[in-house]
Amino acid sequence: MWTEIDTHISRVTGEKFVSQQHLSISGGCINQGFAISDRQLTYFVKLNQASQVSMFAAEMLGLQQMSTTGTIRVPGPICWGTTGNSSYLVLEWLEMTTGNHKSWQEMGRKLAAMHKTTSNQGFGWDINNTIGSTPQINNFSNSWIEFYIQHRLGYQFKLAKKRGGSFPLAEKLLAAIPELLANYQVQPALVHGDLWGGNAGFTVEGEPVIFDPATYFGDREVDIAMTELFGGFPPTFYQGYEEIYPLHTGYETRKTLYNLY
Repeated sequence: MWTEIDTHISRVTGEKFVSQQHLSISGGCINQGFAISDRQLTYFVKLNQASQVSMFAAEMLGLQQMSTTGTIRVPGPICWGTTGNSSYLVLEWLEMTTGNHKSWQEMGRKLAAMHKTTSNQGFGWDINNTIGSTPQINNFSNSWIEFYIQHRLGYQFKLAKKRGGSFPLAEKLLAAIPELLANYQVQPALVHGDLWGGNAGFTVEGEPVIFDPATYFGDREVDIAMTELFGGFPPTFYQGYEEIYPLHTGYETRKTLYNLY
């Protein structure tokens, strides 16, 4: 397996790479993660079953699109593919550390700058991807309300129902969304899509980095809302964001709706 991955890395980068170390590290709860090294260069490799290769292909495209904005750093995507029974995604290796007040503020500024990247195709993305391991449908729509009902909350309710879940208030909630978002003008923004604390960090130089995206063009507030979950980001992050791209009135109400997803 490693020989095939090494060969792919060498072909893409134009530099011969023969890994000698394969250190198992955390890849989250979905993938296996490895730091592979030839004692000079190191790469981060995610592994999953071969059937999950489309998940890695979409992740690489998302990282590439965020990177091309020139706003906030992401791990550089190298290549993806399959070998035997496994699929893989190879990324730039970054030494990570915790952030201080200044670096968190800078993350807020850089995310705000990325959110100014828009799409003339509306809300959605060129391909479907995943949030975690759950399929995420990204068919474009000119209406954020329609997109959120059909491809976000509504789709989640359908998946849950197939798995035996019961949500007696689901239809009532979906029917209320147009009123909840009435008179709210949304511009499609490039969003990370899964921006909780476990998917953000800092290089040892203090540069903000975001990773493990579920990219699409949506309401930028979905990213900000998610940053408030699981302990939340520190206040300086929001201060930095507001400096560049202030949130609209009513966010406190909308964030509850968005975090249901």
